[in-house]
Amino acid sequence: MTARTIDPADLAESIRDGIRADLAAIPERLTVVGFLVDGDRPARTYAEYTRRACAEVGIDFDLRTPRADDVEAAVRDAGADDGMHGVFVYYPVRDPERDRWLRELVDPRKDVEGLHSFWSRCLYENRRFIDDAGTRRAVLPCTPLAVMKLLGEAGAFRGDGDTPLASVKACVFNRSEVVGRPLAAMLANDGAEVTSFDLSGSLVFRHAPGIQGHHVDAVATDRATALAEADVVVTGVPSREFPLVRADEIKPGAVCVNFSTRKNFADDVVERASVFVPRVGSMTVTMAMRNAVRLYRNAHSS
Repeated sequence: MTARTIDPADLAESIRDGIRADLAAIPERLTVVGFLVDGDRPARTYAEYTRRACAEVGIDFDLRTPRADDVEAAVRDAGADDGMHGVFVYYPVRDPERDRWLRELVDPRKDVEGLHSFWSRCLYENRRFIDDAGTRRAVLPCTPLAVMKLLGEAGAFRGDGDTPLASVKACVFNRSEVVGRPLAAMLANDGAEVTSFDLSGSLVFRHAPGIQGHHVDAVATDRATALAEADVVVTGVPSREFPLVRADEIKPGAVCVNFSTRKNFADDVVERASVFVPRVGSMTVTMAMRNAVRLYRNAHSS
């Protein structure tokens, strides 16, 4: 058996068709402003991907390069500018603590990345709408949302309704506040049992029917056990020191997704997996465009 390899660009293009149709029904042209402070290559590459994605769907993109000392004021000004419909910040800007604060300065009504604590709380409480009438949908963080869409394309969903991942066991390597933890929460909200790994150890995220959110517990599960049982394996470890996930470690037929900028899977994983997704980048920026449309509709719904 050789795994089916999914190119995220193909799925991204099909989703962009829908975004174009949504934008055609909006009475004004949307503008997203991006702030690039750090000159590192990944951030600049991500900014270029955003520019291309905006151009392809018909959104104006305004990339600004303020000094680190000026970025907070620039982000505040963009939030107050009615001509700006979305705000994108390319991290890192400074250190992790100050970047966390910067995410809080982005107006959640314009936060196309879905990283503000307002949206995080919606996610962790599994609130899918922000109004009682259920007409204004919550925004989800771009990369975890991209992974979820790719899992749907891979055929990983088994359940129905709000729990399409019921009975699925997942294993996630990465528990960052930006991607790994929200992804584990999203998987659990959709019904999966998720073993999450980072340098501090392992946690299990479980769906919690009948209450908001999900359960999170510390566990002693090791890598070998989690991988042998996982129907879905997602990795996002940006380090050369991470031991690559090998074919002999995973469950036959597992769906494997890598969202790290570095290779996290050994080449032989395609001999045992059913589906392999080597990257998610183009889907991440597409989800940002999708979020921009959702935020606009939320702001203009009656």
